[in-house]
Amino acid sequence: MSDVSRDVLRDVFGHAEPRPGQREAIDGVLGGRDVVVLLPTGAGKSSCYQVPAVALARSGQGTTVVVSPLIALMNDQVGSLGARGVAAAAVHSQLDDAARGDAIRAFVRGELAVLYVSPERAVLDGFKRMLARTPIALVAIDEAHCVSQWGHDFRPEYMRLHELRELVTAPVIALTATATPRVLREIARGLALRDPVIVRGDFRRPNLAFEVQHHRGDAERLAATIAALDAAGLRARSGAGRGIVYCSTRKKTETVAQALKSAGFAAGYYHAGRTPLARERAQSAFTLGRARVLVATCAFGMGVDYPDVRLIVHFQAPGSLAAYYQEAGRAGRDGATARCVMMFGAADLATQRRLQGDQVGAEEALRAVDEYARADGCRQAILCAHFTGSDAHAPCGSCDVCAGTAGPHEVSRWAAAPERRASPRRASTLVRELEAYRRQIARKLRCKTYMVFHRKVIGAVAAARPTSRASLARIPGLGPVKIERFGEDILAMVRRHAS
Repeated sequence: MSDVSRDVLRDVFGHAEPRPGQREAIDGVLGGRDVVVLLPTGAGKSSCYQVPAVALARSGQGTTVVVSPLIALMNDQVGSLGARGVAAAAVHSQLDDAARGDAIRAFVRGELAVLYVSPERAVLDGFKRMLARTPIALVAIDEAHCVSQWGHDFRPEYMRLHELRELVTAPVIALTATATPRVLREIARGLALRDPVIVRGDFRRPNLAFEVQHHRGDAERLAATIAALDAAGLRARSGAGRGIVYCSTRKKTETVAQALKSAGFAAGYYHAGRTPLARERAQSAFTLGRARVLVATCAFGMGVDYPDVRLIVHFQAPGSLAAYYQEAGRAGRDGATARCVMMFGAADLATQRRLQGDQVGAEEALRAVDEYARADGCRQAILCAHFTGSDAHAPCGSCDVCAGTAGPHEVSRWAAAPERRASPRRASTLVRELEAYRRQIARKLRCKTYMVFHRKVIGAVAAARPTSRASLARIPGLGPVKIERFGEDILAMVRRHAS
């Protein structure tokens, strides 16, 4: 890290040392490289472009243009930078003509270190003409996963942001908190990045306890939600902490909020179907503590940052693990322990299919949610692997699986191979024997049952009925080592049930 950027980090932003991932991003940008940053929410993504922006402005290289989809976040960032003595402005639809004109004139005169714009404005011909004749030091694309049709917040405007690359010679930094390896590749391609530096942060959240509960009807889910809220001490009208309950639909949001009110909770609700004033009042009540529980759809999303959320409940399963991690990650921002509970049932997947329609990658995303909900491995390790592409994550010790409190669940509907499905009766019996075998081996080896093989393997074996080692190798989750150790036993059980 250069002396200049270190001075900016210390003198302007008040940090003696960069946080994990920031050094690589800052050095990459100041070295003239394109950069893709994948850091979890709360890990300091904004410093990855703000520190270089100030350093580049001080050396006379021009303004950093930040593309952001969130007006509230733009305003917060401009206010924060201004308080630190950094010349910053935003141009968006909520500004009056005079304020917008002042910001644009300051930008064209080269007086700004940072200018925030929306993706819609960034691709307008008028703005691009200004961009072409103004010294630009850096282009930062926030919430960059919106560029990918595989991302959970896809926005068509982001697909045109590569046009900025044709107008400026400055490096581009793309930042996101939720992107799989596939989405990262889509970001680099969609924004026309040139051999970008890839910065991946640590996605572990050791203070969060992840949990999945399998419930069929709303009555069960509501009772479980109330129990979780009570356990978090959120029934009292005042006190420390707050909770968020996520629902998939507007109607469910209102129904659950009313039920919680009837049960004695100070609860509000938030969704995109309410008027702007109603949404503002609901968020204000939650912010000020008048409502300690907020029931919301994903519209209560990007930019939400409260330090003391002690509980996140997903009353219905979300449409992707990326969306889940982002929403669940709003808990425990203060570093204190918090609980993240996902309610799950097959009907949730049907709801998400209806909401997502023919969106690219929807079925694959739902399959990942299904596997997570039915997994016998550490929840946090699964989430980390989803974003990093690496399975080398130690068990967290605090999720329901690690704690041994995970409840029973059904075999995944995706476990059955399409070319060969067993009858329900035959698959029950074989599943039970495979479960018993797995427990026996785990006791013998003194390890967790999922370390023998995952439960999804049991469902796949029961459905496909493999008859050879070659067919066993086609079962996801059974590699050569496990086949060598357990393969003959599994095949013997299959043969017994086939007869």
